[in-house]
Amino acid sequence: MFGDKMRLKNVKGASTRIASSPIIIQNPIEFKGKYKDLFGNDNPIYLEIGMGKGDFIIQNALKYPNINFIGIEKYDSVIVRALDKIEAYGKLDNLKLIRIDALNINQIFNHEISLMYLNFSDPWPKNRHEHRRLTSRNFLEKYDDIFLNNNHIIQKTDNRHFFEYSLISYVNYNYKIEALSLNLYQDDLKDNIASEYEKKFVAKGVNIYKIEVFKEN
Repeated sequence: MFGDKMRLKNVKGASTRIASSPIIIQNPIEFKGKYKDLFGNDNPIYLEIGMGKGDFIIQNALKYPNINFIGIEKYDSVIVRALDKIEAYGKLDNLKLIRIDALNINQIFNHEISLMYLNFSDPWPKNRHEHRRLTSRNFLEKYDDIFLNNNHIIQKTDNRHFFEYSLISYVNYNYKIEALSLNLYQDDLKDNIASEYEKKFVAKGVNIYKIEVFKEN
């Protein structure tokens, strides 16, 4: 995933398009605690951190019009590719994007998110980078500030070591395992929506791990 983002680093005009797009929430901190007002309804809000080029969150927004979706991505060159896809579908009132580093996630949400997706997040394999892993205690503490009632996370990854690390991290932080798959494409694929990375990995025969966890507040 990191390599793909590096190759897209210098998409011409990306920052200008992002700054002018109504799909992008330009000043998300201003909407902290008020995202329902932004969407104009009381529908639940689902968040994807590291949405890549948008396949997963766009298909979810199309399939579930009564749910509001927000995608987080920190790379201009990647998020602008998601804009291309969204604009090709026309107006999607239940989908917004935010360009921000996930490290600042609890600065822009205040107990508003009903469900979070972590799809093929960077595993940051070196020990010194553990605090950057999206399932580290560092991030799990931040997520406590953004969930509405209870913490609910669905994660998919192709990296077994990261999957095992995440599983231990969740349990140590008092999450309960709701569902788990050690080989998603040999298990039940009902309602599965694949991200662009998932499609690439599956085409190459790479195993996909999935876990759904829940923690009461």
